[in-house]
Amino acid sequence: MNVYKALTIAGSDSGGGAGIQADLKTFQELGVFGMSAITAVTAQNTLGVNGVYPMAVEAVNQQIDAIGEDLGTDAVKTGMLFSSDIIRGVAEKVKYYNWRNFVVDPVMIAKGGASLLQKEAVDALIQHLIPLAKVITPNIPEAEVLTGLSINSLTDREEAARTIIQMGAQSVVIKGGHEESSQTVIDLFYDGNEFVYLDSKRIVTQHTHGTGCTFSAAITAELAKGNQVIDAVKTAKAFIQAAIQDTLGIGSGHGPTNHWAFQRRNRGERYDAN
Repeated sequence: MNVYKALTIAGSDSGGGAGIQADLKTFQELGVFGMSAITAVTAQNTLGVNGVYPMAVEAVNQQIDAIGEDLGTDAVKTGMLFSSDIIRGVAEKVKYYNWRNFVVDPVMIAKGGASLLQKEAVDALIQHLIPLAKVITPNIPEAEVLTGLSINSLTDREEAARTIIQMGAQSVVIKGGHEESSQTVIDLFYDGNEFVYLDSKRIVTQHTHGTGCTFSAAITAELAKGNQVIDAVKTAKAFIQAAIQDTLGIGSGHGPTNHWAFQRRNRGERYDAN
């Protein structure tokens, strides 16, 4: 039996909607064995982040070594890394184990507005992680921070994508969910050769907590199975669209997405939150 494996290096979300929890649920749903290295523990729910407790760099490194020295992995993704020291440590481990299917989700701000990445860590992310990335998946605000550009149009997004590729990433997906003036969500994929626009209907809901984590985790799972990057991105797009549309409707604030939805649709089932 061929078991595909994926490792997530990210923060823990006690509410279960984002971070390590969202990643592992996504891996499982897409038929990939999930493993984790926790960079920070957060106390949060749908109403916001009440506390962030980072792990020591050595603790993060030991967790990664535990995977690298025994289980191995077919793909790796990062989420919330919190500090420049953790970022540098993760980059060294990715290079040491020669992990090529490396997905960077540059998590900076929680859905409720709490900062999840120290300001000085942005430079470390650009210098140490982006050059290792097979795919990086910023939303529009994150792409603006990474590139220093103001993004107000699709042309601006193309310029930002070019800039990120020049930083060393093999490919980039700039997500369009924050462009709320449009009824269509357009994600831009760029691999240094061509631009691919992936569009979907905007779902009006407050239950979108963990969408970025889930999207990048789906890409990671598909890469772990040996799929091409653009095909992985397309599957991730369908996965997150289903997860948002078939809402769970739980929590009083920004509720989590429905990680069951994609496979239930494939089986001809639908989830009714009512």
